[in-house]
Amino acid sequence: MRKTKIFAAISGVGLAVASIFFIAADHVDAPAVSGTKTDIADLFAFEGTNSNNTVLIATLQGALVSGDQTTNAQFDEDVMIEFNIDNTGDFIEDLVIQAVRRGDSMYFFGPAAPAETGLESSVITFASRTAVKISTSEAAQTATSTTNMSVFAGPRRDPFFMDFNRFNLVASGAVAPEGFLPPAEASDFFADLNVLAIAVEVPNSMLGTAPTHVAVENLPDLFAAGSIPDSYNVWVTTSRKQ
Repeated sequence: MRKTKIFAAISGVGLAVASIFFIAADHVDAPAVSGTKTDIADLFAFEGTNSNNTVLIATLQGALVSGDQTTNAQFDEDVMIEFNIDNTGDFIEDLVIQAVRRGDSMYFFGPAAPAETGLESSVITFASRTAVKISTSEAAQTATSTTNMSVFAGPRRDPFFMDFNRFNLVASGAVAPEGFLPPAEASDFFADLNVLAIAVEVPNSMLGTAPTHVAVENLPDLFAAGSIPDSYNVWVTTSRKQ
């Protein structure tokens, strides 16, 4: 089973992108995989502390309550998590970074060209490999490859912010759409909930040159008019072994 959950764009090589941060959430929304170990909650893509790096984070199996549910949550050895990266602008993955669990460790392959594109995926065992022990506590365990790609896998507090009770009031018509509260006054439904997360910080030099994007009429005010930066197209998928 394969599920494509979110599509986002991140800044390309050599551009100032400190203010660019893409995020979307889809907790337990897809009926075919809701509550399973293939269920993707979020994709985050942003510039690293080192501006020459990009950080990619995927969260799964949200939302998990603290205690046994989080402690007992595990990545599935038959599920591959895959960051797909388009660096030519045709919305087809040119590079992938794959994460596969084996025992108490997560193995990351890539970035490298995929063996195939589209709905079928194979583990790119020919690519460079980085392994990290899966964290089981708040003390994060990370690993860095010889190519300076850093990786992490394990439980983390769900970083998504949403005032779910207020959302329900708006959805029901009890309050007007403009009735959402500012963050300082809102109640974060996810504040005490957790997810399983994988994270990669990768040098932009390993991702190739990002494509140029044409300005779109009526684009939300994310960028000033005419200043859309060259940017990769990035999405995350999960694939179950057949």
